[in-house]
Amino acid sequence: MTTTQSTIDPAEVAKFEAMAAEWWDLDGKFKPLHMLNPCRLDYITRQIATEFDRDLDADAPFKGIRILDIGCGGGLLSEPMARLGATVVGADAAAGNIPVAQIHAQQSGLEIDYRHTTAEAIAASGETFDVVLNMEVIEHVADPSAFLDACKALLKPSGLHICSTINRNPKSFLFAIIGAEHVMRWLPKGTHEWDKFITPDELFDLLSGAGLTPVDRKGFVFNPIAWSWSISDRDLSVNYVTAAVKPD
Repeated sequence: MTTTQSTIDPAEVAKFEAMAAEWWDLDGKFKPLHMLNPCRLDYITRQIATEFDRDLDADAPFKGIRILDIGCGGGLLSEPMARLGATVVGADAAAGNIPVAQIHAQQSGLEIDYRHTTAEAIAASGETFDVVLNMEVIEHVADPSAFLDACKALLKPSGLHICSTINRNPKSFLFAIIGAEHVMRWLPKGTHEWDKFITPDELFDLLSGAGLTPVDRKGFVFNPIAWSWSISDRDLSVNYVTAAVKPD
């Protein structure tokens, strides 16, 4: 049964709405996401290509695949998915993000269906997707379990759910909060709340509880010397990503 109750946390939405105009500023408040984005895209595209048997070297390899980008922000993930040929819906609970995303997509010559809405509202409408991207969102919602229930309802049978978030341990507090918000000042203070972080095992349990089958998890690791991100099979100590499928 699909719930229409929202898991949106108004205080979390307000944080990101205040930063909406800076989504495409490479040196602005979303600089960490711009730095991480190539790594995220590498993981996402490979998972989709594997699940749907697509050749990433082909023209428009994701043609015919319908993707929902939850918490799309300014479109940092929606736009690359559209360029790869996918039909993309970008949803965000922060109203201010939508016109920013729409304008940038128009300037880029891309057709993306951006909506000011929630995962629960779309699920209640009965829409379904081949892929649901849920990147750096779950640590900001009021009820992660209910949120993942909505994500499962949004997927077609055999659909793919990709979710990234931040681990909860002393290292993540040091790097994601003290380092990113207080020392490097990549993000405004208070962007993240450590007690809302979720461990990989907890997230796998939540995914399973929602009726999804976890199939993979990897770490996103920042190298301060090379000033770059990479994907790790073993280091999930701070940022990490999971893939899960909806049973037939």
